[in-house]
Amino acid sequence: MPANSSSFADPTFKDWAKPGPIPPGALGAGPALEPCETLDAISGHFRLFQLAAGHRFSTDDVLTAWYGTTACPTARTALDLGSGIGTVGMIAAWRLPGARFVTVEAQAESLRLARKSAAWNGLLDRYDLRAGDFRDPDVLAPDERFDLVLGSPPYFPPGSGPKSDHPQKQACRFELRGTIADYAATAARHLARGGVFACVFPVDPDFQHERVRAAALAAGLTILRWRPIVLREGARPLLGLFAMSARADLPGHLHDQTWTEPPLTIRTATGAVHPEYMVIKLSFGFPP
Repeated sequence: MPANSSSFADPTFKDWAKPGPIPPGALGAGPALEPCETLDAISGHFRLFQLAAGHRFSTDDVLTAWYGTTACPTARTALDLGSGIGTVGMIAAWRLPGARFVTVEAQAESLRLARKSAAWNGLLDRYDLRAGDFRDPDVLAPDERFDLVLGSPPYFPPGSGPKSDHPQKQACRFELRGTIADYAATAARHLARGGVFACVFPVDPDFQHERVRAAALAAGLTILRWRPIVLREGARPLLGLFAMSARADLPGHLHDQTWTEPPLTIRTATGAVHPEYMVIKLSFGFPP
């Protein structure tokens, strides 16, 4: 979709008041769309540049931003680890309009797209997009602290599944630059006192769920709450959303206590969007 003054008017949902600010890109002041790219709605009037044949944002990313900003709604500073094309951070920025963000991404092409999206959405004045591997000690200063840390890590060890024919997709699926343990350890080092680390990760099969628990324990974090995600009504939960805080910042009776929330179902048995997920979508400015 070309970036012009009418790009924020979505006739499909003309009976719904799309909330939030009108970004400069929607008013014709954003970066141009290249032939290999698409420009897609993510939250309110915010849009995201994506490669037509590369990695595309997913429900996992959207839910990570929603869950993190729900768990820490007063965050003034946020860090997005392995930020990719920027989906998680930009939805979080839409929901936390006063917060400042640091994002870290190693893939140059993903970072280029994220920078374009940040400019289109008018976020550059409160966005610090950094190139590099977040495990590199030079990327984040030792004294940098954040109220909220977000992560949508890759799920699988290298070689555990078929390789993608696109390098951008491969790095988003396989653990080429860090595991859930690396995400948790980095988050723990950079959380402000009382801060929250929110992430998404598989919980089926069971060993994947155990990897999240082990990562939190090794990093000195407590999983305060987690929510199973059911992609279709009646199915087993495949994913989980997790909210963690530093064990040292918590009262003793919460050190080893985790609240398991009721499952969030994305689609009903008939394939329709589940009523609860409809309401959640509205909360980040996306039509149900």
